[in-house]
Amino acid sequence: MLGYVEAPRAWWLTHGMARAVGVDLPRAVTEGWLKRSELAQIVTRCQGCGCSADCTGWLADPAHAAALPGYCRNKTAIESLAP
Repeated sequence: MLGYVEAPRAWWLTHGMARAVGVDLPRAVTEGWLKRSELAQIVTRCQGCGCSADCTGWLADPAHAAALPGYCRNKTAIESLAP
């Protein structure tokens, strides 16, 4: 399993947001859809964002939309990997 010990909260938020729209980030890397360096950039963007409390609340709501919220800095990157 991929993970980021230097940014665990950002990793879990990124991973959760991706899963909410049907994207398996570790699988995307292992199957070559996403480079590990690109995943690192996604996690870094999340870590630098000030919306982690909003993301936590969004992820806690079981009625997710088919798309990530507009404030997500990784919306385009993650949704581009969606099935």
